[in-house]
Amino acid sequence: MSDTTTTFEEVGEMSGAEPGRSETDELIAIEQFGPQRFANRELSRLDFGARLLDLAEDASLPLLERVKFMAIFSELLDEFFQVRVAGLEDQVVGGVSTRSADGLRPREQLVAIRARTTELVRRQDRIYFEHLCTDLARAGLYVLSYDELEGPDRTAMREFFERDIYPILTPLAVDPGHPFPMISNLSLNLAVQVRDSATAEERIARVKVPPILPRFLELASGGRFVPVEQVIAAHLDTLFPGMVLGEAETFRVTRNADLTLEEEEAEDLLIALEMELRRRRFGRAVRLEVQHRMPEAMRELLLRELDLGPEAVDTVDAPIGLSGLWSIFAVDRADLHAEPWTPITPPRLLAGDNESADIFAVLRERDVLLHHPYDSFSDSVEAFVAQAASDPDVLGIKHTLYRTSGDSPIVASLIRAAESGKQVAALVELKARFDEAANIGWAKALEDSGVHVVYGIMGYKTHSKTALVLRREADGVRRYCHIGTGNYNSKTARIYEDVGLLTADEQITSDVASLFNFLTGFSHHATYERLLVSPVSMRPRIIELINEEREAGPNGAIDIKVNGLTDPRVIDELYAASRAGVPIRLVVRGLCCLRPGIPELSETIHVCSIVGEFLEHSRIFSFGSEGGPNGRRVLIGSSDLMERNLDRRIEATTPVTDPQLVEQLVDVLERNFADDRFTWVLGPDQRWRRRETVLSRGVQEELKVLATERFRQWREQE
Repeated sequence: MSDTTTTFEEVGEMSGAEPGRSETDELIAIEQFGPQRFANRELSRLDFGARLLDLAEDASLPLLERVKFMAIFSELLDEFFQVRVAGLEDQVVGGVSTRSADGLRPREQLVAIRARTTELVRRQDRIYFEHLCTDLARAGLYVLSYDELEGPDRTAMREFFERDIYPILTPLAVDPGHPFPMISNLSLNLAVQVRDSATAEERIARVKVPPILPRFLELASGGRFVPVEQVIAAHLDTLFPGMVLGEAETFRVTRNADLTLEEEEAEDLLIALEMELRRRRFGRAVRLEVQHRMPEAMRELLLRELDLGPEAVDTVDAPIGLSGLWSIFAVDRADLHAEPWTPITPPRLLAGDNESADIFAVLRERDVLLHHPYDSFSDSVEAFVAQAASDPDVLGIKHTLYRTSGDSPIVASLIRAAESGKQVAALVELKARFDEAANIGWAKALEDSGVHVVYGIMGYKTHSKTALVLRREADGVRRYCHIGTGNYNSKTARIYEDVGLLTADEQITSDVASLFNFLTGFSHHATYERLLVSPVSMRPRIIELINEEREAGPNGAIDIKVNGLTDPRVIDELYAASRAGVPIRLVVRGLCCLRPGIPELSETIHVCSIVGEFLEHSRIFSFGSEGGPNGRRVLIGSSDLMERNLDRRIEATTPVTDPQLVEQLVDVLERNFADDRFTWVLGPDQRWRRRETVLSRGVQEELKVLATERFRQWREQE
């Protein structure tokens, strides 16, 4: 907690909002609330993990969907330790004692994180055994221990071990002639006690579980699974012939996986990044996962060799690495999955008989708003780039690629366009975390085909989702563009909720052209007429819009949907608007450092989070209302309200002005705020509480129905 001793109530009495108070005076008054006006960023991230566990425990959901949420939770925790915890530990090692916005020093944050993580891991264990395994068994799916296998199954597993596992295993002894082996990041391992029966000499050996193997091996009869490490442990005698085997226990090490690339010193960013990726597998250890039954001496050996303290240990009963549950989620049992959703082609992009329309002709008439995964990504965004690639009147295409799929149709279209003689430029962000290797591969493939590839701006990540097409027409060269909130990835576009705008608006497309010139050339940012670009104009314009609503007081309105809200300046501005009486509604999927409902600070702010079948990923900003003094201003874009997005990334956010499209986005926001199926509400005590369900259908189901109804109406009109 912070050092401040003044309570929220006392500060509220001293600094209540006054009519006519200047913005500077108001922010000074807000600062008197001290660091306790912010929630801790890292603990907020773990709170999102708790919401995933809520869904894993929710018996009203299809069973394999619950398995999916458990797998996602495990992945979230892995990434959290690799990046966030590792970063805090680097600060402690470096002697950094700077407080976070909420008043905690790095070491204090680590203590709080360890306590919260222990709580979540224990809950994960309980849900796994008491809920998931039990309910899977009722449904005819079993996660068995090797000891539970009977004769024929054991014979089959031994044959599988001898044929497919044994040849790729490499036991590594630990003794004076064999130093402790380097344990790669997130690899699953067995620590084995081995004693020589002739000399009585004892050793510890390490057996790495090959990552190419499934985490859970399915028996030939189907529907029954065994953890792979148990199959290996049961056959260790083949690896250590003539030895007496003792305990064989599973463990896993999480390492610092954040890149420490010094771009200023890298003559070739591509080569430097490839070298850094090789080092990532063996970064400094930050977490050791073991099972409760591991002998203390074995645990102490691992901690000593990994240079970790006892606080870095997570002890579990469930199998380590439950992200491996994806293999069970993939079981072909339609009755245990959510009903599959097939994205629908936006009617405006269809001609008669379900044929694709001329997208450029459509955009010359009017902008098109896309809402994925309800609207098909392949029949809209990918079709836009594909048409550009094959259109003889298209002269050039410029595209940003932050994350994309392994068989990306967009990359294929860009290559085809370049090979046909069009000018094609692609900005491939090599530093997209955990996608660096894939992006290096795409960059090389694009370069080989003649695409002009740029790796980004030194010191920044290019996170904007923008595509620009230059087309020769009767009145000259005309620009068309797409600006979105999600990655150009056809796989995630089916499970991430995102919005995007296809437009031929002259000002917006001119701004996007200027942005690409900045990204690919050597120049300063241009003056953007409509586009909000980080780190140049995004924060100032958002604050300006907040303050315009603050001036309107109770007649103002602010509705925002983002993935993260952590920027202290923006949060304080929202507090100032709340103190002026502005109704503020926020949908924040993940990190939220704002504290709603605090007397005299944030009484008019409502914060909720929606976690459902699709990952809520869009960023939508609405200021004012139709009848309000400022009218309504709506924007969409790639930027969250976080320091990294506003200061250290290139982001693009665009206003949406077409009244019909504004109405559609406002409707999306209203449905989000009304959802009570998958909504958690943040209280002033920093606790998220799931809203009690009244309606039987949540916002995501409503939007499926809406997309289906739009398509049905179009078919009837045809």
